[in-house]
Amino acid sequence: MRPERQELSSEGISEPEFSYFDVQAYWGFTKHMGGLKATEELAELCQIEKDKYVLEVGCGVGITASYLAKRYGCRVMGVDISERMVDWSKKRAKREGLEDRVEFRIADAQNLSFEDPLFDAVVCESVTAFPEDKQRAVSEYVRVARPGGYVGLNEGTWIKAPPPPELVEYIGHTMAGAEFLTPDGWKELLEGCGLTDIIVRTYKLNALTQWIEEMRGTSFGDLLDRLRAWNSFLSLYIKNPSFRKYAKEITPSRKIITSLFAYLGYGLYVGKK
Repeated sequence: MRPERQELSSEGISEPEFSYFDVQAYWGFTKHMGGLKATEELAELCQIEKDKYVLEVGCGVGITASYLAKRYGCRVMGVDISERMVDWSKKRAKREGLEDRVEFRIADAQNLSFEDPLFDAVVCESVTAFPEDKQRAVSEYVRVARPGGYVGLNEGTWIKAPPPPELVEYIGHTMAGAEFLTPDGWKELLEGCGLTDIIVRTYKLNALTQWIEEMRGTSFGDLLDRLRAWNSFLSLYIKNPSFRKYAKEITPSRKIITSLFAYLGYGLYVGKK
């Protein structure tokens, strides 16, 4: 489960404490490691194509769900634990004319609100690092996938291990308790749920490549969203002393940044049910 949600308003954050997810939901802006390249590769490995029914767990503001529907012509169900994120996703789908192919609901990754195996593929990007019970979350992904369907993860991965304790502490503190695993750790989660034909591909983080891949998948509407997000950030920073304190606390030191790119990357992990 994610930490208890702090409420935000258009005038700022009503609580003196802030959370990783609530600030993103307030801005209406999310991203994941690897950008569009990672999404395209994950879709290929999960054999997503026209007439497939795809579940995206942790849809955020709906970027990946909408992209999959446009690019592959599939139907997509996106779920997120945050009502604000779901609202942003619905607005995106309406803006892009995808309401007939994309649907969004509120749901917890550890307790998905689907009784039967419905989906040809279940995908999530930068999501499974957050639930306290990762095995339970992955079990839920597998449960709602059809026999012969795929479960695919794009997750932060310790490419070099063990990581420095201060880096692990920084990530846990600033990213709502996120816990990244080694490639073997993520693979074992999929194996533990009975998935077969497991594929593992890992990549190092690169700031320039990440930026390029994010921009490659950016529409004019997305650019407006980014501008709005930055305006929200600056407004909060100027008007809200508590937010200024929070922003300073999450700003990494040079040492943390160096360690981040030396030890942390991302991995694609795909298995067949």
